[in-house]
Amino acid sequence: MAKAEFYVSADVEADGPVPGPFSMSSFGLAVAGVHDGTAFTAHDPAERTFYAELKPISDRYDPEALAVSGLDRERLGREGREPAEAMNAAAGWLAGAAEELGAVPVFVAYPLGYDWMWMYWYFMSFAEAGSPFGHSRCLDVKTLYAAKASVPLHRATKRSMPRDLLSSRPHTHNALDDAIEQAELFQNLMRWEAGA
Repeated sequence: MAKAEFYVSADVEADGPVPGPFSMSSFGLAVAGVHDGTAFTAHDPAERTFYAELKPISDRYDPEALAVSGLDRERLGREGREPAEAMNAAAGWLAGAAEELGAVPVFVAYPLGYDWMWMYWYFMSFAEAGSPFGHSRCLDVKTLYAAKASVPLHRATKRSMPRDLLSSRPHTHNALDDAIEQAELFQNLMRWEAGA
């Protein structure tokens, strides 16, 4: 029998378009729920969370990208966590949640491409055991909505979604706040049947 999966809503704030030349400033993780192969059970996404602010890994940054999060790069340089420490701590937190829930983690984001790129690269570059999500255990909330709503991907925007799918939480650009907000959208989508 296949092992259950638990969905981890993830949000990343970064100071540029790609990892390596630029740095991940912060990330937030929130457990959204568990799927046992038959049914999805939502969890309070504010209950199991992980948040880290990281030291920059290069001198390059895009001021506009950095401004989105409102984080101070000089402060991150002094007070941010070392990337290896943060990624190993996140991997340990995920392992603990996996043991507690009896399930394997699945990375969830909206849109997936950006957040997955950063988190996968950082896990592979800095975590001792690599990616806790393997190379492909991930789910795109944007694609999930497009499939359920039978709309083209370019129309799978939050502005086009029914209001009752959206979280009532504000989108603050704090990575943990936004991971929790996104988890609620994901939970609503998992329960949603278009046209019902």
